[in-house]
Amino acid sequence: MATSTVENYIKKIYTLQFEQGAGGNVSMGELATALEVTPGTATTMVKSLAKTGLVGYTPRVGVELTGQGKELALLVLRRHRMVELFLVQVLGMDWHEIHDEAEALEHVISDRVLERIDVLLGRPELDPHGDPIPDARGIIAERDLVPLSMCKQGQRARVGRIENQEDAFLKYLEQIELTPGTQLSISQYDKQAGVMTLLFQSGEIRQLGMEAARKISVELEGVE
Repeated sequence: MATSTVENYIKKIYTLQFEQGAGGNVSMGELATALEVTPGTATTMVKSLAKTGLVGYTPRVGVELTGQGKELALLVLRRHRMVELFLVQVLGMDWHEIHDEAEALEHVISDRVLERIDVLLGRPELDPHGDPIPDARGIIAERDLVPLSMCKQGQRARVGRIENQEDAFLKYLEQIELTPGTQLSISQYDKQAGVMTLLFQSGEIRQLGMEAARKISVELEGVE
């Protein structure tokens, strides 16, 4: 059974390689920064993981998951994201306070309990932040998402995923009711000022800076 440290490394390599990257090698500097360790510590751990067959490592190039490593990463992500959804929907926790709790629980929850949670929640495909939950076979539902900042004036969209999941940003989005599932249209796009005016389906109007808009991914739904 993999240790929590091994699972954390494998999960982080997966997110950097496939969710934030194009599927290629992840550099040691990039991995070290993401895990908040020194490059030397990351390199030592990656070399150890390579011996187990979970990753492939090439000096001065980087690390990538093997098939076995990807399978483990998807299992850990499934646990983490399912637990996050459980904490919000069943225990009533706020979405900005669940990450650390899920980080701890993902390493100890059994497959049996995970399956019960999956059934209880109705076989969900997304966690509270819009991140995809792998199914029991490790399959993730495909979605076509684009940054909100790339939408044009008059474009209709639905919030699909929050890329920046820092507490302060999540609290801000909750305050302005800009969460996954929210339907909106781009009422005005002032490129010079770097501000988008959003018209929510509820009739509410909100302004959002382009920096924040780049951290939100949406599904396009047409043009008004």
